[in-house]
Amino acid sequence: MQEEVILPSGRIATKAEYTHMPIEEYNENPYIQCLPILIDKQTMIEKLMAKPTYDEEERQMNSLFRLHFTQRLYNFFQPLPIHIEIWRMVNFLLVQSYLSRNPFNKDYKRYMHETGKKIIQKNYDLAHFPPFRTTASCGTLIGLSGMGKTTSFQRILHNIPQVIVHNEYKGQHFSQIQLTWLKLEAPHNSSLKALCLQFFMKIDEVLGTNNFKKYVSRNLSVDAMLPLMGQVAQNIGLGLLVIDEIQHLRNRGADQMMNFFVTLINSFGVSIALIGTPAAYDIFANELRIARRLTGNGEIIYNNMECDEQFEFFLESMWEYQWTYHHTPLTKEFVQVFYEETQGILDLVIKLFVTSQQKAIMTGKEELTVSLVRKVAKERFKFMSPMLEAIQSGNPHKIAKYEDIRKIEWRKKDESKKEAGRKSNTQESGNLVSKKIAMEEEKMNIVQEKRNDCTVGFEQGDLRQLLRKAKKEGKTAYEMLLENGYIDDMTMW
Repeated sequence: MQEEVILPSGRIATKAEYTHMPIEEYNENPYIQCLPILIDKQTMIEKLMAKPTYDEEERQMNSLFRLHFTQRLYNFFQPLPIHIEIWRMVNFLLVQSYLSRNPFNKDYKRYMHETGKKIIQKNYDLAHFPPFRTTASCGTLIGLSGMGKTTSFQRILHNIPQVIVHNEYKGQHFSQIQLTWLKLEAPHNSSLKALCLQFFMKIDEVLGTNNFKKYVSRNLSVDAMLPLMGQVAQNIGLGLLVIDEIQHLRNRGADQMMNFFVTLINSFGVSIALIGTPAAYDIFANELRIARRLTGNGEIIYNNMECDEQFEFFLESMWEYQWTYHHTPLTKEFVQVFYEETQGILDLVIKLFVTSQQKAIMTGKEELTVSLVRKVAKERFKFMSPMLEAIQSGNPHKIAKYEDIRKIEWRKKDESKKEAGRKSNTQESGNLVSKKIAMEEEKMNIVQEKRNDCTVGFEQGDLRQLLRKAKKEGKTAYEMLLENGYIDDMTMW
């Protein structure tokens, strides 16, 4: 159990304990040695998992109480493979941030002194990167609304002590406060000044300092505040700056903000994690310089779940928490219905499970049925239905109407098709003549079937599929495109 220290702000900090690591370069840096970064996958899962309080006897209690018990499910969290990926990304970002910022390294101490002097003299140039070889990087988490991006990040960050107090390191005096991470939200108006103010306020809130009063009261410009942010970040040993809701950034404000993030990485060595919906993806995907820096430690795409084993596992993990009199077993039909009504969006899955139980309790049915779940989904997801229908259709024209549900696909060649193609061109020696003839006849049948299939040779969503299908069915291209929702009916005009 690590010793705790109370800060002037009233927050509880952790006293630094240094762990010897098998990775030699980590053992010379106090900022890294005090971090809980080397844990196995099973430990990660145990730390992330959140199970609601549950007792079988509660199912026999009055309905008034059981309705409230169901609310516990909103605290349910089942770790999935993607959460382990996010955890590792956060750890890598922290380590990379500190690797080149060893407070006992003479070159780094000299650089900090020179940078601080220039900032005080107001001649520090943000556009000119100093001779400082940063190891800091950036990671991005882009995912659909309702998939739990922010919740996942919060649970991971809360397993890393936010404030660590150092007193002595390897027999040397080392009085230092280390702020391992700080989480901010992108301003709705894309204002860089608003982000600066939020930065100083949050640090004062956590550490009990007076940066906001010290710098903001002087009515400094954004250009003057940005170097001060970098200097404060270095002074408090900030490891990771997390920016949530980056889809709020737009137009010129987005360019300014992204340029500042690059400066923070290059000049001050602070790693950054960006979280947002698919609406944010285009913000930094258009410029190579920014995209290269802001995806330095990888980007994680968190699309809605597929109806597969992973989705079924998530339902199984949650399904045991039933407060109806009669316990309903999970069947394939329930899995299919839950997927159809939520399209694999985890927040909706939990809400549907909770509200379906509440409906069963209030109506006196006291058990979950497929028809009940469908009825609840129809009643509770009225505002969501157009978006869910768009996701279900897979029609890019419909999905494009809603920025936050755009599914980001990795453009990868289908290796299985290539492998199948290679196998079909390879003839095995030593087969009997009769077997060869039978195989060739089968191949001819498959080729003929493929020729008759109007979808062969095209990827999902390729309009040429529809044009070929239209020709086969004797329809015009206009009729086929209108039928599938790619164009609007213009007869009204």
